[in-house]
Amino acid sequence: MAELATIARPYAEALFRVAKSQDLTAWANLVSEMGQVVSHPEVMALAQNPAVSHQQAAATFLALLKSPQAASAEVKNFVTTLVDNGRLTALPEIAEQFHVLKNAQEGAADAEITSAFEMTEAQVKDLITTLEKKFGRKLNPSVTVDNSLIGGVRVVVGDEVLDTSVRAKLQELHAALAA
Repeated sequence: MAELATIARPYAEALFRVAKSQDLTAWANLVSEMGQVVSHPEVMALAQNPAVSHQQAAATFLALLKSPQAASAEVKNFVTTLVDNGRLTALPEIAEQFHVLKNAQEGAADAEITSAFEMTEAQVKDLITTLEKKFGRKLNPSVTVDNSLIGGVRVVVGDEVLDTSVRAKLQELHAALAA
């Protein structure tokens, strides 16, 4: 079977072409919502149930979406195409690839920030300003707390990692002493 990313790519690209001509942010939110909804085990079971007709599966899935855009003809056609081709369960990967295309269009990237302590909004804003200068693009932050870092932060942007945590410094020191 083809890899999920290979299956999802043409769907994400087609959806992105439609979204570019309209409100890209609203479409991005809708695609994320669709990916989250289909990830629910009961929806996944519905999508894979051979006793449920394609029309029933598409209608049920569309009814679960809260976005007002879900009622548009483009969304209905997209969901119907996915259901007819047995690809509804690929929506989480389609959403991920759509998000990558959106970031590339905007010259942005996602920044996963892990901090040892809860950060205030001002601290996150200052950190993002500094990181945007370092990485040379707009960053969309997502912040989590991990007490095991002891202190500092760990930032992942794409395949680049900037680890200034105390835990990382201790690991470097341990490696240097053990060598």
